[in-house]
Amino acid sequence: MTETPPTDDKPKGDRVAKLMARAGLCSRRDAERWILEQRVEVDGVVIDTPATLVDDPTRVKVDGKTLPAQVEPKLWLYHKPAGLVTTHRDEDERPTVFDNLPEALGRVISIGRLDMNSEGLLLLTNDGGLSRELELPSNGWLRTYRVRVFGFVTQDILDTIKDGCTVEGIHYGPVEARIEKKTGRNAWLIVSLTEGKNREIRQVMRHLDLHVNRLIRKSFGPFRLGDLNREEVMEVPRRQLIEQLGGKYERVAEDKGININKSQKGWAKAKEKPNAKPRKPRKSKKPIPTRKPRKKR
Repeated sequence: MTETPPTDDKPKGDRVAKLMARAGLCSRRDAERWILEQRVEVDGVVIDTPATLVDDPTRVKVDGKTLPAQVEPKLWLYHKPAGLVTTHRDEDERPTVFDNLPEALGRVISIGRLDMNSEGLLLLTNDGGLSRELELPSNGWLRTYRVRVFGFVTQDILDTIKDGCTVEGIHYGPVEARIEKKTGRNAWLIVSLTEGKNREIRQVMRHLDLHVNRLIRKSFGPFRLGDLNREEVMEVPRRQLIEQLGGKYERVAEDKGININKSQKGWAKAKEKPNAKPRKPRKSKKPIPTRKPRKKR
């Protein structure tokens, strides 16, 4: 009597939401929302659950378009001006960051956000997996801002938030703040924190009876704004990504089936640097020119 070889009945493939994020279309959370909005098809059939498994990305269509081919994860630094919202679609039809980016960038998503009235460094990527890796609270990345406030401020007052504070029932973690310069009741502060809660700095300053009238992000983890002009975009070189992100970048690339050639001369495997000193990007290439925002009709 011959034995029938065991069969592997385990479903194969990846969740559709993961494939969409991996292709750089959006985050996994947005992918799940798009699926519920019936914008996603598999083999020509609209799906209603992000748990659907697919073994071939070409079987998936979003808004009638096949998922783009796998591309190497990339990261860009963008100097966001005030007046733009960090979203792909705005219900109030306000101008967005993504309307203002050069077309050569293709589809990108932001790592974290800056509110409409804030400006400065915003990280952009073409890979949802990389975005998720860099947004993890466990990274403990330091974010530094230059903040202009109006009101009575002293260093003693600022030191009251160095161990955190609670505002309207929401607890905020430690905030390091120092006075850069002061003229009457106006002052420029340097503020550093590791959390990224919505409007955190504005809320904490209001807790100190200070009104924020300008907020500029200067650094995010190992990346800094440097002398990047307003609305300019600068790609971070692959070698710098490997040096600064170490295993984070490698994990994302390997998850997409992309081989990172660390044996190439000068590319030693780097350790992850959760709070490395911000490094100014080298301007080996000209910044990508920005386009004028599209007018809403």
